[in-house]
Amino acid sequence: MRRRSLALALSLALPACAFAQAQPQAQPASPAPAARATVTLTAAPADWRALEGQQVRIAAPLTLAGTDGLARFGELTVAFDGRLWQPSEVAAPRSPAHDKVVADNRHRRLRLDDGSDARDPGPVAYLPAGANLRTGMILRNVEGIVRLDDKGVPRLQVTRPLTLPALERPAAPVVAGKLHIAAFNLENFFNGDGQGGGFPTLRGARTPAEHQAQKTKLVATINALGADVAALMELENDGYGPQSAIAQLVDALNADRGAGADWRFIDAKKGPGENPIRVGIIYRASRVTPVGAPATLEEGPFGPHSRVPMAQAFRAGKGAPFVVVANHFKSKGCSEASGADADQKDDQACWNATRVDSARRLDQWLRTDPTGAGTADAVLLGDFNAYAMEDPIRTLHDAGWRDAFTEAKVAHPYSYVYNGMSGRLDHALLSPGMVKRLRGAAEWHINADEADDVGYRDRNEAGPWRSSDHDPLLLGFDR
Repeated sequence: MRRRSLALALSLALPACAFAQAQPQAQPASPAPAARATVTLTAAPADWRALEGQQVRIAAPLTLAGTDGLARFGELTVAFDGRLWQPSEVAAPRSPAHDKVVADNRHRRLRLDDGSDARDPGPVAYLPAGANLRTGMILRNVEGIVRLDDKGVPRLQVTRPLTLPALERPAAPVVAGKLHIAAFNLENFFNGDGQGGGFPTLRGARTPAEHQAQKTKLVATINALGADVAALMELENDGYGPQSAIAQLVDALNADRGAGADWRFIDAKKGPGENPIRVGIIYRASRVTPVGAPATLEEGPFGPHSRVPMAQAFRAGKGAPFVVVANHFKSKGCSEASGADADQKDDQACWNATRVDSARRLDQWLRTDPTGAGTADAVLLGDFNAYAMEDPIRTLHDAGWRDAFTEAKVAHPYSYVYNGMSGRLDHALLSPGMVKRLRGAAEWHINADEADDVGYRDRNEAGPWRSSDHDPLLLGFDR
């Protein structure tokens, strides 16, 4: 295996004489070899191979970049000089700039290892009991033994328990403007048969207790955002009756708000689409009024692959109408992908051609004024399953849609952490008219940075923390 036991790792960090036993000697014993001195690192080394087997202390601050390997392998991903970024979040695939980001990530990245070959090891010796970890926190004076795998990738078998900083979590965002629009991927909100039974479901909660815990976290998230309209992804596609997932989520939102509760949902009558999950739109009736009926696009890749988008026009007070479009493009998983949709080895994974086609058709559809509201002011929201510089998002940029976070001058936005790298799968793209009305944009980093076990299936820590695997976003506009 690529890792040794922690006991062996610790033994290699100590003088050999610490383990020698007294034996009768006819001749004086040779002096024990001197232990190799601990090497202090103040930056990422140019070549880890020179340090293999050596005890090191990293005096430079390390940023916790990802926790996805902790439960399965006892590993953490850390980085010198800040977060690791998904290359296609910050540079176009197939470009020299993209290659530079890949090389920079490789240089700055390091795995912390518990030294055990066990799968699902349980408590990890180098972490305090019940440790709360958040991506982005700073670790200092990390010590361990350098090991390289067969591909030359470095890891550090930690020989001294980590000292964690105080846990800091963000308050709900506040953005300027009199009209607030949110987007949130709910990570498979299914409600069984709607009467407390029907668990486990196809996705999401496995028991009624888990479902209640999931719903509580989602309510804590959505109500805290203070949005007037919210586009939702990964709702169970089970109609719009009183036992449907969307109806019961809105009921829970209103029960949480108490007096004056005014959440409503847009009823598309069926679907949209036949996928087990769908998009949805909810709104506060005292703040905005729907204009006309919702519109959906069920053609091409929408339905078989990308989830069917839903568009609904609204008006806030006496303001100009605007259209909210909820979207969820085909994921990057490679099941059944072939031809142009197979992984092209360009860092965009599988189904990229389908996502590009989805982007083109979405733009063409919206140019026809599908809601009949007579306005070109629109905001595209949701999980596009593409990072900011990938082909589907650049296709929409080329068609004139503008990134709300770029327009609001938000530095380094991210909504998702995968394989120790941060980026955005969740986007807010604006028509030129909505750009003029934009007053602010923010993400609420309550999910992507949190460890999996904080969520409803495990520790279920109170509050919105790890209510999903995606962070929600919030936009502010003039009416």
